[in-house]
Amino acid sequence: MSDETMQVLFDRQRQASRTMPAPDAAARREALATLRRLIVGHVDAIADAISADFGTRSKAETELLEISPTLNAIRHAGKSLGRWMKPQRRGIDITFQPGKAWVRHEPLGVVGIMSPWNYPLILTLAPLVDALAAGNRVLLKPSELTPRFADLLQRVVAEHFSPDQVAVVVGDVEVAKAFSALPFDHLLFTGSTAIGRQVMRAAAENLTPVTLELGGKSPAIVCPDYSVSAAARSIAFGKWLNAGQTCIAPDYVLVPADRVEAFAEAAMAAVRSAYPALAENADYTSIVSTRHQARLQAALAQAEAAGASVYRHSQDAEAGAGKLAPAIVLGAPDDGVLMREEIFGPILPVVPYRDLDEALAIVNARERPLALYCFTGDRRTEAQVLDGAISGGVTVNGTLLHIAQDNLPFGGIGPSGMGAYHGRDGFLRFSHARAVYRVGPINVFERLGPPWGRLARMTARIMLRR
Repeated sequence: MSDETMQVLFDRQRQASRTMPAPDAAARREALATLRRLIVGHVDAIADAISADFGTRSKAETELLEISPTLNAIRHAGKSLGRWMKPQRRGIDITFQPGKAWVRHEPLGVVGIMSPWNYPLILTLAPLVDALAAGNRVLLKPSELTPRFADLLQRVVAEHFSPDQVAVVVGDVEVAKAFSALPFDHLLFTGSTAIGRQVMRAAAENLTPVTLELGGKSPAIVCPDYSVSAAARSIAFGKWLNAGQTCIAPDYVLVPADRVEAFAEAAMAAVRSAYPALAENADYTSIVSTRHQARLQAALAQAEAAGASVYRHSQDAEAGAGKLAPAIVLGAPDDGVLMREEIFGPILPVVPYRDLDEALAIVNARERPLALYCFTGDRRTEAQVLDGAISGGVTVNGTLLHIAQDNLPFGGIGPSGMGAYHGRDGFLRFSHARAVYRVGPINVFERLGPPWGRLARMTARIMLRR
């Protein structure tokens, strides 16, 4: 798409947002219902396009991890809209009585959504749900690394929505740069921390507020009281879905020092049970590109060269074209890629610790992560972990599931992100909280003056003593 075409789409939406009334609840519900019809009517095409973009991507994973949660988000927003939109009464100080104060949540205008390749449907359409619920017009920019899905989305959105309401921009990195430089009323970006910085710089030129959903090294802590085998099953599930290409996948695991090998063996057994074979297994996802595969292989080779022990599902050559065999790494060097950068692939370092204080110190020595996973049956230990390490979100005794809760915000902190959305929090993210004060029949404050006289001085003395 040319910059000129993209600019025309933006100008059309901006003009509509400035000249047409904000959509009422019925219009917003209809927009959400249209989005639902778009998804339901193209389930197979969506799954096929995403699988083709990856090389292999399980249809079940697309349906369970992307399509179903997006439909749940639509359902939740549709049922909750009336409550979210209702003006909120606010109290008034006695100085300004009689009067009435309230907050109206109004559309921001035009929202831009830039989505990544790893979950191309949900990370494009879930924020769209929130933006539509808030009454906005939206431009979508899916990743250039999933071109088949992007082309499909552009076509079906054009079939279901007027371009002044929702439109899709497709193109390469240069198109994405031009997209981030448009003067949106709000811009949401999901992707890497490095690209997030570039997006934020571009948005700053227009004073565009941003929501950044980034990544980082999300830890899992297996506490001493918890079953190693149970933790290994949960962590293996969350790590190897989508071949580890998940922004909130466990990036490394902290395990009591005397149970590290037991954990590695149990986790690899869980992987082999879930994925008995790799090459012809439609359930095991390919790495999205040869560049990403080469990066992961180099990081694993670096760790091995430094003396790390590697538990493998099978040799890389047996994984099939475009696939990388699951690997668990013990003794990865602290200064190596696996412990320094977000892995974003099917490699899991396991780190020993002596006590929980040391585990928390290891987490806190790194940038604040997008997610944290704590495995414990003891509430005091759970509280110690939650109080001792900050993260964007948490799942206790499981992985990934906090992101699927429509009543919980999803977002990072620091290098892992800025701002949060989902459900009511997404509605608020894409709304302007507009303050309104209605003066009562007597405006007491104006009666004080000027000229400021005795009554004003007496009122000031009373107020200063409160």
